[in-house]
Amino acid sequence: MLVSSNPLALGYLTPPGEFGADIVVGDAQVFGIPAQYGGPHCGYFATTKKLMRKVPGRLVGQTVDEEGQRGFVLTLQAREQHIRRDKATSNICSNQALNALASSVAMSALGKQGVKEMAVLNMKKARYAKKKFEEAGFDIVYSGSFFNEFVVKVNHNIKQLNQKLVDKGYIGGFDLGRVNSEWEQQLLVAVTEIRTKEEIEQFVTELGDMNG
Repeated sequence: MLVSSNPLALGYLTPPGEFGADIVVGDAQVFGIPAQYGGPHCGYFATTKKLMRKVPGRLVGQTVDEEGQRGFVLTLQAREQHIRRDKATSNICSNQALNALASSVAMSALGKQGVKEMAVLNMKKARYAKKKFEEAGFDIVYSGSFFNEFVVKVNHNIKQLNQKLVDKGYIGGFDLGRVNSEWEQQLLVAVTEIRTKEEIEQFVTELGDMNG
């Protein structure tokens, strides 16, 4: 069984390995890596001891850019690629070790209890935001369990709404219609530990005024 998991959520939730996961992957960007123009990110890849020696030396990820062109990136690579790098004639990778170090320092500074408290804050503030959106008359698209993200239905073009929010000093949610046309006018909202109740309330009010 393979599980994709937000590592911050695991500061509070039961680790996937305890309920039978063989492979766990995710993004450690939440620990000490500021988001800048869509990145950088720091993926993690964990397996059981039984599978450790079956992991390939290279995994190549495929995606598309904003113009729909295919792109590739090495998502996992063997250490041998960096031996004798002083004699290398080309540079094929970015400094992923820097991001891994940043995440490690952040987790070490927070400690086990700090990571748990941070996860709890994310959960509480996201639920407070969800409640405020409901009180403002917004439809919450899904009713299942969530960590710090939920989907809000809006009445207008999300790109235009997000631009108006930027003009007001807010970073809006992610337009899910960019992923699937069936999700048009569905806004993915994320709430983290750094947001105050006042900021959450103001954000809901601003979006409500624009959405009316």
